Amino acid sequence: MLPPLTIHLCEPRGFCAGVERAVEIVERALWKYGPPVYVRHEIVHNRWVVDDLKRRGVIFVDEVADIPDGAITVFSAHGIAEAVEAEAKRRDLPVIDATCPLVTKVHYEAQRYEGLGRQIILIGHAGHPEVEGTSGRVRGRVLLVQSAEEARHLEVDDPNRLAYVTQTTLSVDDTREIIAVLTERFPTIMGPALRDICYATQNRQNAVRALAGKADLLLVIGAENSSNSSRLRDLGTEMGIRSHLIPEAAAFNPAWLEGIASLGITAGASAPEHLVEELIVTLQRLRDCRVIPLTVTTERTRFKLPPEPDIPERQTETG
Repeated sequence: MLPPLTIHLCEPRGFCAGVERAVEIVERALWKYGPPVYVRHEIVHNRWVVDDLKRRGVIFVDEVADIPDGAITVFSAHGIAEAVEAEAKRRDLPVIDATCPLVTKVHYEAQRYEGLGRQIILIGHAGHPEVEGTSGRVRGRVLLVQSAEEARHLEVDDPNRLAYVTQTTLSVDDTREIIAVLTERFPTIMGPALRDICYATQNRQNAVRALAGKADLLLVIGAENSSNSSRLRDLGTEMGIRSHLIPEAAAFNPAWLEGIASLGITAGASAPEHLVEELIVTLQRLRDCRVIPLTVTTERTRFKLPPEPDIPERQTETG
């Protein structure tokens, strides 16, 4: 008979305040205006969330041009470029902006630094929608840096007129080495205070770090295209813990439990809690389990909802 399995349940995990707000915005739009509701890009990087909203009448599109005239339009949590916002205004689309307030803060920082005559260095991942949105919020050429090595060889227009901002799904730990290289090379560079880094990303990484010496295996619930979820998996690997990123319980391989006495479970910031609960149920079917919360902090942040478009509510037809 196999020994009981100890499950360390990381806390915080799963939805952050920005994701909760974005999903609630779409759900309220469906309730108030009825389907279809159009969302530019995935509202958050999670297949289950996106598929669930599709079943309820949400249509996800790549560009504003794909949205019919007059249709309720939601911008995703990752933020948008000014050109996208301008196109929606030109077409007079009724827009609800679900951009995470922390992402909006990065936009304002980049614009403020540019207003001071500084070229913007953006620390982030190429192709990420947040990077595209932030780059599109300033007028000049943005320099993208993805690693300390890139920072060491970065060519700039004026080494004395620089500022940096960071993608919110990177933690203080993720950016520390890059920032150190930039400040060494460019002593007059300006940048935001550490408190402006996304709290949720750092908290979820801290919870994984707390697994050191406690877990033989780490399971991260999240999407492959979720930057913060992938980083949680990579962090576990760096700590010497065998780590897997899975979208849901159905992707779990029972063979992973061979020789395992304890494991940790966490979830990326765009993964709903019920996916974690389903994974625990799956494990309980395979082994006797003891679930132990592993709490490093308690998150109480909540963001206000944005104003809704001033249009008449759709009338429901009656028989």
